[in-house]
Amino acid sequence: MLSYRHAFHAGNHADALKHLILIQIVRYLGEKPTPFWVVDTHAGAGRYALDGEYARKLGEYRDGIGRLWQAENLPPAAADYVDCVRQLNPDGRLRHYPGSPWLSSQLLRAGDRLRLFELHSSDAKLLQECFRGHGRQVTISEGDGFAGLRAVLPPPPRRGLVLIDPSFETRDDYAKVVKGLQEALKRFPTGIYALWHPLLAKPEAQKLPERLRALGAADWLHATLQISAPPRAGFGMVGSGMFIINPPWTLKQTLHDTLPAITALLAQGDGAKFTLVGESS
Repeated sequence: MLSYRHAFHAGNHADALKHLILIQIVRYLGEKPTPFWVVDTHAGAGRYALDGEYARKLGEYRDGIGRLWQAENLPPAAADYVDCVRQLNPDGRLRHYPGSPWLSSQLLRAGDRLRLFELHSSDAKLLQECFRGHGRQVTISEGDGFAGLRAVLPPPPRRGLVLIDPSFETRDDYAKVVKGLQEALKRFPTGIYALWHPLLAKPEAQKLPERLRALGAADWLHATLQISAPPRAGFGMVGSGMFIINPPWTLKQTLHDTLPAITALLAQGDGAKFTLVGESS
């Protein structure tokens, strides 16, 4: 199914959690001189106009990055995230939102590489336009990101992050995520894997974290951000999570220091909360 367009949801609470964590992981990789790759399996359009037709229709960014934009005394990781978004809005007005490919690209060094996959043909074209002129550092492929992992893993420098961010529109997406991660870990067991997932009432969504833990990774970290209590009807996304395999050793403490403030700022009524659990060898 190719109906999903992230432009409707750009900058929402789920993006805030996902991109805050993404930035921290890429910065960590950049602390060592050895080159690394970032592989993004569901890259989207690269960047989004918040005053455009899609974003204005739902206006979800107002309760995401919009709440953090002018917030004071943010924890360092949250302030870092907002500062990265400001780079795309140099006049100080929040009109553009960077997707994960754009954020990653701003943190790369000369020898690092970005490998992007996008299945939606319209977004793939926008992604090409977003990175026109970047040369060999950024490679864009129109196609299935899970299939793409088989072609690019392990990356030549044996260091890297794989970001997996499906739409989860269909039940099959949950099975694809588990299978894709299982296969990727065989090819590149030392890589960092960051999977975004929605918090929904669907059984397959609620069972996903358990299935991810069952993959047997020795080191993992699972962070969730819930902005409200689940609706009585049981429909709708009330938050999201990030499941990270082989996380940076600094990430758990960073999120411990950051998630309370982010949860308070993004809460939409009673029931807002966060969780942070993990296991290390």
